[in-house]
Amino acid sequence: MASSFIRNFQMLARYNTVANRRLYEACASLSDVERKRDRPAFFGSIHGTLNHIMVGDRIWLARFGGEAVSPTNLDAILYEDFDELRRGRIFEDERIETFAFGLDEEFLSGTIRYANNEAKIYVDPVSLLVAHFFNHQTHHRGQIHDMLMQTEVAPPVLDLHRVIKPAPDR
Repeated sequence: MASSFIRNFQMLARYNTVANRRLYEACASLSDVERKRDRPAFFGSIHGTLNHIMVGDRIWLARFGGEAVSPTNLDAILYEDFDELRRGRIFEDERIETFAFGLDEEFLSGTIRYANNEAKIYVDPVSLLVAHFFNHQTHHRGQIHDMLMQTEVAPPVLDLHRVIKPAPDR
């Protein structure tokens, strides 16, 4: 049976999937112009922030997999088309759940050496980086939630205890 630490990351992976589905459903109600409207946010728009979350997810999943990561602009637009972005999000969320349900204590007790986008080298505990990975998503979903408040579309409920229902171990 997985440790409570691992089960927590698995719960966060399930939460990530459900929260993203809810958020994308709300964003689908917006016009493309409204999703891409310039707003006072780190990544300029709802669409830009959705893309940024995907950029971050891909970078961290590559690092967790021991792959080299080429410097990527954190504000890169991976998908101009919202429907393609949404399909990409579904695929990434499946990858994230697979990653989380494949975690083991040995991996989590290690470290990862990596270069950030400014080529600064870090060596950090894997358990801290996995926690950061999920926190990063939540942080930017909160920004999108706020940007939705600036539209006619009501933001979805994303509270962890309202989104997640306990799931049996896999």
